[in-house]
Amino acid sequence: MRIAMIGTGYVGLVSGACFADFGHHVTCVDKDASKIAALHRGEIPIFEPGLDALVAANVKAKRLEFTTDLAAPVAEADAVFIAVGTPSRRGDGHADLTYVYGAAREIAAAIKGFTVVVTKSTVPVGTGDEVERLIRETNPAVDVVVASNPEFLREGAAIRDFKFPDRIVVGTSDERGRKVLGDVYRPLSLNQAPVMYTARRTAELIKYAANAFLATKITFINEIADLSEKVGADVQEVARGIGLDNRIGSKFLHAGPGFGGSCFPKDTRALIKIAQDHDVQLRIVEAVLGVNDIRKRAMARKVANLSGGSLRGKTVAVLGLTFKPDTDDMREAPSIPLVTGLLDMGARVRAHDPVGMEQARKELPDIEYCDDAYECAKGADAMVVVTEWVQYRTLDLERLKADMKQPVVIDLRNIYRPEDMAAHGFAYDSVGRAPLP
Repeated sequence: MRIAMIGTGYVGLVSGACFADFGHHVTCVDKDASKIAALHRGEIPIFEPGLDALVAANVKAKRLEFTTDLAAPVAEADAVFIAVGTPSRRGDGHADLTYVYGAAREIAAAIKGFTVVVTKSTVPVGTGDEVERLIRETNPAVDVVVASNPEFLREGAAIRDFKFPDRIVVGTSDERGRKVLGDVYRPLSLNQAPVMYTARRTAELIKYAANAFLATKITFINEIADLSEKVGADVQEVARGIGLDNRIGSKFLHAGPGFGGSCFPKDTRALIKIAQDHDVQLRIVEAVLGVNDIRKRAMARKVANLSGGSLRGKTVAVLGLTFKPDTDDMREAPSIPLVTGLLDMGARVRAHDPVGMEQARKELPDIEYCDDAYECAKGADAMVVVTEWVQYRTLDLERLKADMKQPVVIDLRNIYRPEDMAAHGFAYDSVGRAPLP
């Protein structure tokens, strides 16, 4: 099949490369000429494990192309996927649909023959209705089905998630649209991926509801972590104890500094606004967002507490800046409010991240960036582990202690064992575990 993918951001590029790997012919379209030129040179604009090799293989096989010209690939396409950004709108938290609606108008002008237009971007309930209206308004003679096909990709594991999905949600009541999308995803039938056909609005809501629920699990275990510290319990054992109940499950029960990234903060805000527009109050989701925002900055106070109560004039080493490992994504990363809080307390901040420092410099220009974890920790009064990169799990603790001015470690991801840190002479604190005496 011939597929046009509008947008070469995270979702568009991963989806386009995977569809091409299925054997379809995919053309990825983006208005950013510099990004398209970079892709032609084999340069991938995002960090995602395995994506560079996947793109290169399918470009070489002539199944994957990149262009700034939307008209030609849309005219030839059986399915056109809209995978442009839907950032939070400034001022009210609604999803900004400017790029989605702009793409819809351009697609409408280029369509020739029957085509399925699919919103892959995360969009509020009812967006598909407006996309269809805009397409028909722009080109009344168009033969089109507008469907919703939300993505459920985890950054750092996106290719596997695409090829071995928990489910594929297709939102359309039109039989022709269902057939085309069924053919698009047919190669996954060998993996026995369940395809769920729903109405379009239902599919749009499934995406928001899924992300809000996962954000709720994270926030729940973070609050239990705070209680665990006060009563002398271990949140990791609590999480295991409740996660073994298959009604609850163990995923997303890892206590930490709060959730970030491109999806959870943005989508929980948007879901709250959607509900308010329909006179519904989502009290649980509202609480999740509020608790998470407060928690991120509160982590700076945790650092201060273990450092004698004051950070004025002290040097703090921060390990990990991206919102999670295996990505360079800094969007809503917990490191940003943490570092800002440390600076406000008078600390000098040095930081290291395996792949995220180029992106981090745009968000945090007033700190020092180091080439490795040991350089970062050298002479520091305290070290904070913010992102659980695998590189930080195997640090030489003897060397680390020798390099630091004060052996103080605040582990916001619980990657070390308290007894090991005590044996090496560190003052150590983590999340949801009683501080060492």
